[in-house]
Amino acid sequence: MEIPHSEKHRALVVGLGISGIATALRLRQIGWTPIVVERAPARRTGGYFIALFGGGRPAAQRLGILENLHDRVPNGSNYEIDRAGNRRPGAAYGDLPGSPWMMRRGDIEQAAFAALPGDVEIRYSTVPARIEQDADGVDVTLVDTTDDTEVTERFDLVVGADGLRSTVRSLVFGPHQKYLRRLNYMAVAFQLPVPLSDLHPADGATLIENNRSMWLFPFDGSPQTVLLNYHTDDVDAEFRQPPVQRVRAAFGPEPTGRTLGEVLDALETAEDVLFDSVEQVHMDSRHRGRVVLVGDSAWCVTLYAGMGVSMGMSGADLLGTILERHPGDVPRALAEWDRTLQPHIEAFQRNGIQQRQFFVPGSTLELALRKAMTTAMRLPVASSLLRQLRTRDKSGQLKDTDIALA
Repeated sequence: MEIPHSEKHRALVVGLGISGIATALRLRQIGWTPIVVERAPARRTGGYFIALFGGGRPAAQRLGILENLHDRVPNGSNYEIDRAGNRRPGAAYGDLPGSPWMMRRGDIEQAAFAALPGDVEIRYSTVPARIEQDADGVDVTLVDTTDDTEVTERFDLVVGADGLRSTVRSLVFGPHQKYLRRLNYMAVAFQLPVPLSDLHPADGATLIENNRSMWLFPFDGSPQTVLLNYHTDDVDAEFRQPPVQRVRAAFGPEPTGRTLGEVLDALETAEDVLFDSVEQVHMDSRHRGRVVLVGDSAWCVTLYAGMGVSMGMSGADLLGTILERHPGDVPRALAEWDRTLQPHIEAFQRNGIQQRQFFVPGSTLELALRKAMTTAMRLPVASSLLRQLRTRDKSGQLKDTDIALA
């Protein structure tokens, strides 16, 4: 049935993260009525490091977010350190291809939330329990987890922006194991409560070992954030014990040294800790009827690609643009949107697998190659050559490409 363009469409957006807020913003811009539901009892604040690449910044501009964002990397140094306290100049995240702005997750979430019109309805402590659709709409049963009450409502579109283990995806597309691809690494990220004793707050650092690593990302106006990575042969076993216990085991049994020791101590009391397996989402199609997935629920390229935020906002922005182009045919719009994104998703997922060895080398050979690369970066001639190669890198160029114009 054709829906008149003048009639306001009603959309359910599941998830109040960056992708969800961006989707609600864009749908509101094109005249839809988005209703956002969020499992948590309140909006998250703070958070670990994220990167906003050049390709994501035009989308942020169109969404009305960019003016409240900026690169928060201070004018400090980056070091490679070891457990004995030795240090030497090291590679930073910005040495990877592309031109990222570094900031905390909460910086973007706050900017996006501030741009959201006040009449957009947000329901906290609410999750979808059933999703049934026909050619004309989607019936969704929503559960208020504070009192277990249910309500069934009808929408023209349902958007799952609810993360790697998406409830929307499991209800509509099938169980997680059909779509998740494990890399057999764990990632632990959090913000330090206070600066470390051996590093200036404006300095970043890496401690790189075979199959485990520690990254410290500096930010203007706040202590560093931490990213810990380690290999595991049994992902499920990592979730059977407290994160602190698993992390200490992964970085033992050798003495930690001062910096790593302070980081592990900080993990004991850190708030808003990300402790999760590194996985990608692989799907032949990210839409079914009038249900569509965006962000990590749809494609998760992993933090090693660094494109989660940029792709989340670009995907949401493009979704609104194509829905506006086909106002009376939602399934057609979703199919066109999916086809447009597919080559970008494939490229960034390949890049995430390739760049894993930069974050956490998985063998003595990878470790040796990484050390050779960082050593070469300190030599004038080799450093100049590496910079030229970085600027010509196809994945880096794609990360700085506006998907809407590609």
